[in-house]
Parts: sequence; structure tokens; C-alpha cells
Amino acid sequence: MLQATRIIAIRHGETAWNVDTRLQGHLDIALNPKGLWQAEQAARALAGESIAAIYASDLLRAWHTAGAIAQTTGAPLVASQGLRERCFGSFEGKTYAEIEAQWPEASVRWRQRVPDWAPPGGESLQALRERIAGAVDAFAAQHVGEQIVLVAHGGVMDVLYRLATGQELQAPRTWQLGNAAINRLLWTPEGLTLIGWGDTGHLEEATLDEGST
Repeated sequence: MLQATRIIAIRHGETAWNVDTRLQGHLDIALNPKGLWQAEQAARALAGESIAAIYASDLLRAWHTAGAIAQTTGAPLVASQGLRERCFGSFEGKTYAEIEAQWPEASVRWRQRVPDWAPPGGESLQALRERIAGAVDAFAAQHVGEQIVLVAHGGVMDVLYRLATGQELQAPRTWQLGNAAINRLLWTPEGLTLIGWGDTGHLEEATLDEGST
């Protein structure tokens, strides 16, 4: 019998810093009003799902998104530092434009996605991938035959997609990392497989009711 765990992976709802293209990393930024709404919509979308547990980054933006899902589904909620965003060190709190102006050479290496390079005081993509792969393996192995939810960050979602599709860390991103989008993966001891990605149907604000034309 296949030892498999179904995973629903969700990036946190929107924050003011997402809108400003300001790097958050490990800085603890809360959801903005739109982000809170997105979290509620994601929770409603998962209301009918069978969920054994929810594992979430302990940073507020992910934790509050996960809290909404836990409230709706009744699934137990577990905080994990292993699911935190990539640590960006000195880059944290800066906009993309500020990073480019202040650290032009480092900015190029960041944009080129050099796997073993880390921002000053931060984490490399390789280190991030190892951390995320380890956390997912540990959680999924406890829930074989069940479904779990992971609530984390854009950088984490990017790594999950790459792990599931065999894409290199340096490959240009051609997939979306939408706030509160629903992504589905299958875990086995051999690794991750992609089932579905970037579902945002629950976030379409203008839902037609029966009386509309």
C-alpha cells in the first residue's frame, strides 16, 4: 500500500508590506484587512475537507491565517519555526528598490537566485530548501493516509513547488505564489508530487448570486 500524505499548502494572506514590496523575512508583520478577509475565504473553502492537523509558521501573518482555518475546520493547530520565511538578514524591512540601491552587487546575486549565496546575516536558498524539506518530511510522516494543511510564506511555497516538480533553485519562477491561494501536494517517503497549484477561486470577490443577471 502506498504510504502517502495529502498536503494542502497555503501562503498567508496579504500584509501591508506585501503591497509595498518590502521584504519581511523573519520580521513579524500582521495581516492587513484584505489579508484577514483572504484568510477567512481560505478557511471557508476548506470547511468541508478532512484535515488531521494544521502546521503553521509561528510568524503572525501565517499564524493568523492558519487560525482562521483551524476555527472553521476544528483541526488542531501546531506552530513551527521550521516553516518560517527565508531569513533575509540585512535585507529585511527594505523594499526591492532600496535593496538595489544599497547593495547593488548583492541585489544581483539575490535576483540571480545563486543557491549558496545568503544576504548579510541571512539564509541561502540551499539552506532554506533543506529546512523546508526536513519540516515537511517530519510532519507528513506522522499523517500517512491522512491530509494535513501547511500555512507558511511565499518563499516556502516556492520551495515546495520546486521540490514537487524537480525544478532547480535557480530556475526562473513561472508559477504564482498568491496570498491565500490553495496548493495541493502528495507526500510519500520518496518525496513530493504536485496535484494542483494556485487555486484562487475562493478569492474572487464578485461571486454571482442567483438574482444577478
